[in-house]
Amino acid sequence: MSTAAAEQESLRLPVRPGPARFLVLFAVFLCASCGMVYELALVALGSFLLGDTIVQASIVLSVMVFAMGVGSILTKRLTHLAAVSFALIEASLGIIGGLSVLALYLAFAYLDLYTAAMIVIAFVIGVLIGAEIPLLMELIQRIRAQRASAAVADLFAVDYVGGLIGGLAFPFLLLPLLGLPRGVLAVGIVNAVTGILIVVWLFRHELSRRVRIGLTLLLVLIVGVLTAAWVYTDAIEVTSRQKIYRDPIVTAERSAYQDIVVTRHPRTGDTRLFLNGDLQFASNDEHRYHESLVHPVLDGPRTRVLVLGGGDGMALREILRYSDVEEVTLVDLDPAVVELARTDEAFTEFNRQSFADHRVDYVPADAFTWLREENEKAYDVVIADLPDPDDVSTSKLYTIEFYGLVERAMNPGARLVVQAGSPFFAPEAYWGIGESIAQAGFATTPYHVDVPSFGDWGYFLAATGEAPEIGVPADAPDDLRFLTPEVARASLVFPPDRDRDSVGAVEPSSLLHPRVIDQQRGAWVGY
Repeated sequence: MSTAAAEQESLRLPVRPGPARFLVLFAVFLCASCGMVYELALVALGSFLLGDTIVQASIVLSVMVFAMGVGSILTKRLTHLAAVSFALIEASLGIIGGLSVLALYLAFAYLDLYTAAMIVIAFVIGVLIGAEIPLLMELIQRIRAQRASAAVADLFAVDYVGGLIGGLAFPFLLLPLLGLPRGVLAVGIVNAVTGILIVVWLFRHELSRRVRIGLTLLLVLIVGVLTAAWVYTDAIEVTSRQKIYRDPIVTAERSAYQDIVVTRHPRTGDTRLFLNGDLQFASNDEHRYHESLVHPVLDGPRTRVLVLGGGDGMALREILRYSDVEEVTLVDLDPAVVELARTDEAFTEFNRQSFADHRVDYVPADAFTWLREENEKAYDVVIADLPDPDDVSTSKLYTIEFYGLVERAMNPGARLVVQAGSPFFAPEAYWGIGESIAQAGFATTPYHVDVPSFGDWGYFLAATGEAPEIGVPADAPDDLRFLTPEVARASLVFPPDRDRDSVGAVEPSSLLHPRVIDQQRGAWVGY
């Protein structure tokens, strides 16, 4: 009898050692892909809910890598039961990994324990992933013994390729087709089915009949639970999302870039837009914010206006009230927000269908990238109505380099206005943004107003040369609800505990040193 046949007979494999080894390596490939998806899903969910991609990625990846080491050590005691242990570990990964996104979303919505829950889940998944390799190594060697170095090379090569496929499938296949919760549920089902079926079929002669039946019933249970979660995902998401917001949700969707939620108070009618959970406007007082943002910067030449951000159309509404504005270019990253602003009654009622004006040209693009590539036009006015710089993707829009690109797009004597957050709740971030604008060659005039839904809110009016004066254009609409010349003058006054001197030395932000993120992170404490 040949050596291969003897090995096959001793293990009583249903196939020859070559195909059996291939099946185990294929299981390694699928399990590695699933593990990578779990990691990326935790990072993505944290970014969607909390906004700080770097912090979320650092916590998830470091915890999981550490936990993988723990899992590898703990598994040494299970190698004599490698087949059953592997099946149970993959079953655990399937159910825990598959339900991880929904569980964390519920923890975020109902318990305010997201970070702690995320660390626990990342650790548990990491331990289970770390336990896979020693057990798979034992199974590979049982099928056909070979040098340890060769077995390790084969195993890790397949594992790394699986990680590559899982990493690419997550953003390009699972998210677009299934969304985050269902994508992870699908991966959980694949994970459990792969691990249990490989063991129950390939190593069935090592298992008692009771164990085989138990593993089969466990697989049916896991697939049933994950399928039920799939069916009820929408209901869970809607119910949990409503828990996060004060008022009833009237519109909710997940675009390619962010969560978009619109709420409306049933009694007052106050309509609010939230992007990734951050308030963008409240209809009861948005006029205070937008009148203060737009009208002072339009006090001068304004034939051609550039708006960076502002996809809700409210800033456009104020700009278009001046008949001598001939052209407005609005650059906003997310077409889904602009589509809502164009078509949803919750928006068009307040922005006065500003996107329908023939003077408006919408460009769906990242403002930073667009400014780098756009060299054909120069603008009299630039309005930076951008999201707060609380993560890497938005912090670049508050850097010296970004304002340098803005300056390049401006005519001589043109003016820039930047919404810069709250000088009361985030004074270091506010004045740091002013330093970044100044470092780009602008002279700045800081001012702030009270917007009840936001709090005390600040801006910088800027120009090259001399700092521009704050005022209201002589030909401003006579029905402004908030901004008057007296209010504009008062907006220049900062109390001593929030003026420039109160924060001491503040460094500007750059692409390589996005200090504004840390400045934002230290804000709003105690409020």
